[in-house]
Amino acid sequence: MTPMLRVPREDTSLRQRTTNALRTAILDGVLAAGQKLSERELCESLDVSRSCLRESLQHLQAEGLITIIPHKGPEVTSISVQEVRDIYEVRTSLESLAGRGFALNATPAQRQALRAKLDELGRLDLAQDKAALLTLKNQFYDILIEGCGNLVAGQMLKQLNNRVTVLRRISMSQPGRMPQTLAELDAIVTAIEKGDAQTAAALCGAHVQKAGENLLRSMAASVQPGPAD
Repeated sequence: MTPMLRVPREDTSLRQRTTNALRTAILDGVLAAGQKLSERELCESLDVSRSCLRESLQHLQAEGLITIIPHKGPEVTSISVQEVRDIYEVRTSLESLAGRGFALNATPAQRQALRAKLDELGRLDLAQDKAALLTLKNQFYDILIEGCGNLVAGQMLKQLNNRVTVLRRISMSQPGRMPQTLAELDAIVTAIEKGDAQTAAALCGAHVQKAGENLLRSMAASVQPGPAD
């Protein structure tokens, strides 16, 4: 007979809260890419034990948000240009699959929710609330994933999403991108509403490719030397 496996509920809850707090700090930009993290300071700030903190850091390392460097300690992961290309190549294929699946499988309620979320994005004042933009975009993609009918593609997109959220903070600095993004998403939702799965897939792929190109331009601009004084 298999022995009973017991999970200490309070410890598990504390570890989860610690992980969530650190993840949110990274996604919100409070902890910046490349920033070295002091375990002692984090333990004091979060009021948790070192063992609890280390388990949370290992979890975030698996998500690609934290890098634990031997003999040096943890730091917030910096995503290289090549990694950006790799992430967006995979995301292009997965979101094309999700767009096609949503057009074929989503319920009327899910289609209405996708349109409603896009309308909400369109009403947002980006200059005043960039955090809300990231939240709404994540909610838009949550609806798309939920209704696509492919659990594996959905899980893989969710695994990529945290790193994509970090990268969106960079791409938002590119002037004029938001109106273009809304137009691209509107075309995707319109194709879905028409039941045109092939067009929805193509538009999803094109949207991700343009987002990736925009991000790479933003990253290149951020490392260009400024004009001489």
